[in-house]
Order: sequence, then C-alpha cells, then structure tokens
Amino acid sequence: MRGNLIAGLDVGTTKTVAVIGELTGELGRHASVKVLGVGQARTAGVRGERITHIEETTESIRAAIQEAELMAGVEVDRVYAGLAGDHVEAWSSMGVVAVQDEEITPGDVNRVHEVAQAVALGPDRELLHAIPIEYIVDHQRGIKDPIGMSGTRLEAEVYLVSCSATAAGNIKKAVNRAGYAVQEIVLEPLATARAVLTEDEKEVGAAMVEVGGSTTDVAVYYEGKIRHVAILPVGGITVTQDLVKGLSIPFHEAQKAKETWGAASSQFVDPQETVEVPGPAPGQQRHVARELIAHIAEQRLDELFGMVQKELDDHDLSAHLGAGIVLTGGSAALPGLVELAQQVFAAPVRLGLPGEGLTGLADSVARPRLSTGVGLAIWGSERWSETGEGASTVMSGVVSKVTAWMKEFF
Repeated sequence: MRGNLIAGLDVGTTKTVAVIGELTGELGRHASVKVLGVGQARTAGVRGERITHIEETTESIRAAIQEAELMAGVEVDRVYAGLAGDHVEAWSSMGVVAVQDEEITPGDVNRVHEVAQAVALGPDRELLHAIPIEYIVDHQRGIKDPIGMSGTRLEAEVYLVSCSATAAGNIKKAVNRAGYAVQEIVLEPLATARAVLTEDEKEVGAAMVEVGGSTTDVAVYYEGKIRHVAILPVGGITVTQDLVKGLSIPFHEAQKAKETWGAASSQFVDPQETVEVPGPAPGQQRHVARELIAHIAEQRLDELFGMVQKELDDHDLSAHLGAGIVLTGGSAALPGLVELAQQVFAAPVRLGLPGEGLTGLADSVARPRLSTGVGLAIWGSERWSETGEGASTVMSGVVSKVTAWMKEFF
C-alpha cells in the first residue's frame, strides 16, 4: 500500500493530460512533488471547455491516466481535476464579525469566512473556491494571519470562484466512468499559476497567461495573493481556423502546418522559404510561403494579446505587474511568441515551464502544454501538506485490478 500519490488531470479542448507524482516531505511542511509519470491522449467529446459527449471524454481520461500509471508503475484511485470555461465567475467578497474573546481565535476566522461566503448563487451555480486574500483587524489592513492578535472587529476579504454545477458534474461523471474519483475540482488558471509562477513573482506582481486550445486563461497575482482571474474565448484553435480559411486546407492539415511551420511573427521565418500543403484536388500538393503562415498566426495572436491587455487595463492591474507576463500553454511554444508579447504588453515577458521544485521525471513535464496538469498535482500536494488528506491509496496486484474493474462496471 502507498498512500502518498497525487494525480492531476487536465481535460482540455484538444488534449487530456494526467500527471502522477509522489509526495515527499513531512506533513505540515511544504510537500515537494516527485514526478513519476505523465500521460497524454487526444481529447474527444469536449467543445469550448465543456463536455459534450460523456463516453468520448471518458475514454480520453482513461487513456491519459492509464498511460501515466504505466510510466509511473503505480495505480491511483482519485484525481485533482481542472475546470475552466466561460461559465466561471470570480469576485472578491468581504466579511466582518465581532471578536468574541480578548484575542482572535480560529473560530473567529471560520466565522468571518462563512460570512464572506454567504452570497446568493444561482440554481445552477456551484462555489468552487473561497481563497482568503487579507484580514483586517480593527481597521488595520494587510494582515495575513490574525489568529492570536488582539482586537474587537475582524474583517476578511475572500476571493470567491463559482462555476456551472452542470459543467462540474459532467467532469465528475466522466472521471467516475473512467474508474476513478474526483478528489477536488480546481480552477485551471489557479493550478497553472502554481506550476509556472515563482513566489517572488507573485509578491512583486505577475500575470500568468495560458494560451490553450479554445480559451486563454489569465491569473493575476500581486502582494502574494490572487487578484484577478479571466478566461477569454480565444485560443490556439482560433489560429488554426484562420489558417483553414487563409490557406484553403482542411482543419487537420492546418493544425499540422501550424505545429510544423508556424511562428508567432513573420520576422522569425525566411521570406524565401516555401512549404507544401494539400492542393484543390485529392493527391495534389501546392507550395505556399512559410511567411504567409506566420503572418496569419501573428495577426490572430496580436489580437489575442490585445484582449489580455484590455482585460488588465479594465481592472487597473497593469501598474501592479512588476514581474511582467508569464506565457504558458500549448500554443506558447510557437517561435517568436514571447517577442510578440513583449511588443504588445511593453513589459517583461518570459516562457513559463513547470519544473521548479519538482524532482523525479521533472524533465518529462517541462513543457508549456503540461503546465496545468503539473499545477493540479502541485495543488493536490499542498492540500495534503495542509491536511494530510487527499492522496491516493494505491493497491497493487490482483486486488487493484479487481477494484478498478468493479469501479468501471458499476
């Protein structure tokens, strides 16, 4: 029996990623993650971050987790599953209570959290996270931990995240049908930030921008706390769709052209270079300038970063980003993307790769497209470090196989 394994599951629009890690370190301290295995599968049954076909999504989840289990040589029984999409809403909420005794106790903190969370949600809404941002004791702001302090009035600013209950329920159902349980559903931008932002960047101020398949996720931190989350309805698939129209080729050929010859700026390709793409008749080929592919991608990505900049400006966040922008996600690997982003944001920009603080097969997950899966595993490790709960109880041999079969059958 091994009870210290954490699995992160990222069900994206184009790919499903599972990351299995082993927790090291003592309970009560910041646990580190030893990467044991990673699995990937093509996502089916998902459109725009929403599940549209349970059975197809189930197969994608099963394939990704089983590949990770095979690499790790272990089996897990639960996962930390990511969730994103335009149905997510996030906002700050204030709570205030009177301190009952001479000093603030954990009971006072729990009560002020309950007050801050006492908001009306719609009938199809589910509260996903309630993250403390800061505490205020007798009008003194900036307090991170008020327990033990003297005071008569305790306030708390809590960052609340809600989602569609239907979307969350479908994720749980697909994971259960694959033979696993969902330990916790986690907002993906928060998980991804765990993998690619340093503590110093969160303190100084940074925006994590993950360019995914159908969405671009933004998470802004400063003074060590989450301050804003946004999910924009534009991603790498939009670039592919532009190539379909601009080059008059099928979607899968446009995806191949983007991955093989694409660039985020025409400055990064030879203007004389040409590539072959399918012609108008079956079996025919024609030559197009690689510069044209880069130009089409550059126009769309420039527009995407403009949307991110507008989001930051609309919420008065740009002035707080001393550490600049951290790019990650599957489309972040395009050559020239960092340079294009620097022009749009007029701020420091770097490529965010998971790997800092990880051991084991850390090199195998040091890719932008795996950031969310790794972040979900890190999120789970922090839960385990805080509570001692949430890790997989793993059985081996015949017992494990029979248990997995029974979960799938029922």
